[in-house]
Amino acid sequence: MLSYIKVCPAWFIWPLVVATALHLGGPGAVFWMWLSAALGMMTCCAENILGVKYRWRVPGGGWMGGPMAYLEKGLGSKTLARVYAALLALAAFGIGNMTQANAMAQAARESLRLPAWATGLLVAALVGLVIFGGVNRIARVTELVVPFMTGLFLLACLLVLAVNYKALPGAVGIIFRGAFSLPAAGGGIAGYSMKQAMRYGVARGVFSNEAGLGSSAVIHAAAEVRHPAQQGLWGLAEVFIDTLLMCTVTALVFLCTGARQGGADGVEMAGAAFAGLFGRWGAHFISLSIALFALATLMGWSYYGEQGARYLLGEKSVRPYRALYLAAIVLGSAMRLETVWSVADILNGLMAVPNLIGVVMLSGQAMRELILFPNKTIDERTKMWYNKRG
Repeated sequence: MLSYIKVCPAWFIWPLVVATALHLGGPGAVFWMWLSAALGMMTCCAENILGVKYRWRVPGGGWMGGPMAYLEKGLGSKTLARVYAALLALAAFGIGNMTQANAMAQAARESLRLPAWATGLLVAALVGLVIFGGVNRIARVTELVVPFMTGLFLLACLLVLAVNYKALPGAVGIIFRGAFSLPAAGGGIAGYSMKQAMRYGVARGVFSNEAGLGSSAVIHAAAEVRHPAQQGLWGLAEVFIDTLLMCTVTALVFLCTGARQGGADGVEMAGAAFAGLFGRWGAHFISLSIALFALATLMGWSYYGEQGARYLLGEKSVRPYRALYLAAIVLGSAMRLETVWSVADILNGLMAVPNLIGVVMLSGQAMRELILFPNKTIDERTKMWYNKRG
């Protein structure tokens, strides 16, 4: 059976997410990423609890859980569950597919001079080898790639910040000034800048941690746990590490090194941030990081999307969905970055609507599960666990 570690969603490509937020929304966007994470920790906790509480077994021994489960079984609305499942199946092509493929194509072009179509075909072939093996094979790959690259990337960021420690106070200051600056002179321009910071900070924060979308609850529901609250607590940690820790450290690296100056965005900004300390190897390191994070995310989101298709159309829809998913990788590699991000943001917003209706309406149940869990004895938890398995 799957443990939590094996179904932990692949965290996103922080260099590209943060670089896009800074490029489009300015330094103030980082503050709004923090705010989205603070709210997202509570939301993700509730989603995971409800997703496990209302899940059910499917043919083959797996679980059907997440928003489809709590919208249908908890809220009693199969219509909302179907709407969410359809949006989830579509959104996987944006947030989890084309944006990641586009990032890998950029990285390959910058580092290896590979054309976008070639990168797309290669990535599609690699992802296909994994996703046609099901969630267990996806889990085995991501549990090896994500922790290793997360630790390596965090170490590199801390080394850059240690070298540029004198710039840290200024970097923190510019984040807050960018988030709230509304001077009397030029107030209209400043107000627009604040609006952009809010828009892209929140959007990129949600893109990073998925809180409010309900997507991570789909894969958390695949874990064999003793109580729903266990996955809820892991949801808190997941958002904290993803956005409050990793995105913040990445943003400080960009600001302390001055990488966001000069109009660079995406892979170029990330490469410039690490080039000062690591030279040309910095760009190669960023390309490798983006490629591996994106690859893990592509695999994880394929499971999200196919669960949506499975809920709507049954088991027969899974293999055709996987084939379409692989085709979208090639398409996303060749598309313009702005178009890819726009598609992802639209699909994210649509997917959040039915999910948040369910989370708000069922929040009392999630809170009850969270409060009761610590009061259960070890023997009660063990008995509950064996009853579920039996």
